[in-house]
Amino acid sequence: MVVTVKVEYCLKRTILSKVPDAVVTGTVGRRSCFEVEINGHLVFSKLETGGFPFDEDVVAAVIQAQSGKPEKLTRKSKECVIS
Repeated sequence: MVVTVKVEYCLKRTILSKVPDAVVTGTVGRRSCFEVEINGHLVFSKLETGGFPFDEDVVAAVIQAQSGKPEKLTRKSKECVIS
């Protein structure tokens, strides 16, 4: 199953390195906002959690979405590190 991921700002390179057949689009988000949507499901929102997702959690959610609905991510970091 092809997974569609919509992220704000970064993460595209990280996701594609682990899931090369994913369709990843990146957008410039609203100020103070960082959201990750997988297959139309909002799985992470900085507005809800007050932080940023961990790259490895997002990649794991993308992999999980290949065989079903991704789970909401709850772990957060205070910083966003673009790798």
